[in-house]
Amino acid sequence: MKKAWFSIEDREVVAQAVREAESKTSGEISTALISESSDYAFYELRASAGFGILLYMILLFFYEGTAAFVSSLSWNSPPWQVPLFMGIVSLLGAGVFYFFSNIPAIDRIIVPKKIMQKRVRARALRHFSESGVYATAGGTGILVFISLLERRVELIADRGISEKINAEEWNGIVRELTDSLGRDDAVSGLVRAVGRCGELLKAHFPIDDDDVNELSDALVILEE
Repeated sequence: MKKAWFSIEDREVVAQAVREAESKTSGEISTALISESSDYAFYELRASAGFGILLYMILLFFYEGTAAFVSSLSWNSPPWQVPLFMGIVSLLGAGVFYFFSNIPAIDRIIVPKKIMQKRVRARALRHFSESGVYATAGGTGILVFISLLERRVELIADRGISEKINAEEWNGIVRELTDSLGRDDAVSGLVRAVGRCGELLKAHFPIDDDDVNELSDALVILEE
């Protein structure tokens, strides 16, 4: 999924946008993309177990019909075969549901939105730290983080920036980028977001004569 959204050519377009934005400011802009910020296995298992229980209850509701069906499969079938059949069908149903729960659209239904928000935020903060965005000389690093499965964007600004630029400015960039992703306009949307970040940084952190590029300009493609 992530490779389909950003080809090598697309990533170079984003990198060029970062270079252009940083040519006007001493701030640093980093971009990252991840297919999903968590595997959400617990919620997939929980939903699958719930589906299996629901299926068993439905079979109980139609017990007479289920018993008649089991009896038709063999001569003189003992009574214990009916609950065994119901249990097997329920387990198979839960297994099939778990298989399909790995589809992103279904994941977005069964996993609570607040959980997704927290997982994306945590993954973005982790990359913010691991990539060194937090450690620029003037505390002027920005991370634009896209998580595809959750359809969320996180924009994290370092301490030097957050002291001078209102959070609502960043929220506007996030909303615009999220809208672009929803329209399958990911590359152009990210380029515009980078450009807007550059303009905001330019106003408060103009380029210095001895400015050094401290972070990679490339779009980082992350694994979980």
